[in-house]
Amino acid sequence: MKIEQSKKGLVPKLRFPEFRDAGQWETKALSKISSRIAEKVGSQILPTVSISAGIGFVLQSEKFGRDISGEQYKNYIVLNYGEFSYNKGNSKKYPQGCIYKLVEFKKVAVPNAFISFRINDEYISDFLKQYFEVNYHGEQLKKFISSGARSDGLLNINPHDFFTISFPSPKKSEQQKIADCFSSLDELIAVQIKKLESFKAYKKGLIQGLFPAEGESAPRLRFPESQGEQGWEEKQLDAVCKFQDGYAFSSTDFVDSGKNKMQVIRITDINNRNENFEKAYVPTSLIERLDLGKYLIKEGDLLLSLTGAAGFNFFVWNCESALINQRTMRIIIKDKQNEALKILLEAMISTKINIHGTGQNNNLSKETLKNVIFRMPGPKEQQKIAGCLSSLDDLITAQTRKIEALKTHKKGLMQQLFPQATENI
Repeated sequence: MKIEQSKKGLVPKLRFPEFRDAGQWETKALSKISSRIAEKVGSQILPTVSISAGIGFVLQSEKFGRDISGEQYKNYIVLNYGEFSYNKGNSKKYPQGCIYKLVEFKKVAVPNAFISFRINDEYISDFLKQYFEVNYHGEQLKKFISSGARSDGLLNINPHDFFTISFPSPKKSEQQKIADCFSSLDELIAVQIKKLESFKAYKKGLIQGLFPAEGESAPRLRFPESQGEQGWEEKQLDAVCKFQDGYAFSSTDFVDSGKNKMQVIRITDINNRNENFEKAYVPTSLIERLDLGKYLIKEGDLLLSLTGAAGFNFFVWNCESALINQRTMRIIIKDKQNEALKILLEAMISTKINIHGTGQNNNLSKETLKNVIFRMPGPKEQQKIAGCLSSLDDLITAQTRKIEALKTHKKGLMQQLFPQATENI
């Protein structure tokens, strides 16, 4: 991220009216605007936390399944609400490590491998937080990373180099105005995310009521016109579906750049609904050369991950054409005209087949899938349930787009309110 130098000096493109004549921003190193925190936990009893990129501070027991501090706990650093820690571990979102402000807890113990600091009184922490969110620090830290991660997974960045990173800043009053603006926007985004999660939770609960529980022949909730009807018909999955395994691509097939390429859908893409940061591609010339036409998927196809470490996840593909990789599967509805059946399968089979994981690594096979038994309602009830779930899906999609629009607005605002080149935000 480069700083823009204009004829007026270091100033943003957009400024609040009361600060238009306030002069240029001043760039200072982090060592000049913060103090490193070195207080050790010792005998204090505090929650032990780590940092998860893209999320922030989380309890070690949640992230790792247990407290991993062990004998090192006494050497952990005491971090108070509003203070910052830098996790030197690289991630997809923050390749040079991430910096987060503690807002989830009042006081915690953080690993002493983290670099922890507090912002001095003449600076507003929520103002500087915006720089950390867009990886402004990472762009500067690149020059200090001479090699990859150490054996413990941490980057080779020492505290002295870390505190040389610098940030352009206006006077405290303008910092506060900018921080308040982004805080309001962040609160709005958080509210919308919470609303999205409530839609998803409602759909999950509705599915539990609209589909028969294990061992039952009819659901607990039925539409008025279906009440009093017989139980749902028992079927085997291969009676209504066909299955297409993915292709076992070689690591040498993948490319990093180029226009004529196509995405390869892996387990991680399905598990993350294709929202993960890194994706895999192969050149389109490979499709003809290896005759990979049957592995092509298109918008609306139903995909399944076959390795169940994170559950056997379904995903209705909603992007452009792609290819499926090994350990993923395309499920093809035999009755192509029955859109309701596709919605029903997405809603209920994922729960059903998670019971049927086989093998030491909890994997699924095509043969296992073929023999999965489930219950199916009559055509009219199929349509009613599918219509209900489809309406909920439309709400979820609209809410997701609303959140993305707010994030895009925030990104654009950042580009205007901070004096920096825009291409790296």
